[in-house]
Amino acid sequence: MLMNIKWKKFLAKMALWLLVEISLNFLGLDDLADYSEFIFERDLIVVSG
Repeated sequence: MLMNIKWKKFLAKMALWLLVEISLNFLGLDDLADYSEFIFERDLIVVSG
């Protein structure tokens, strides 16, 4: 049962993300969304070299 809840929550988040991406792209603000993703996930970026 718990697995079904996780899948439903995941699919709902993905659907919302997709709707927002399409909307921002249609409005020409997709670059703004990409920049905000960079800001919020900058702690996850690891440079290997």
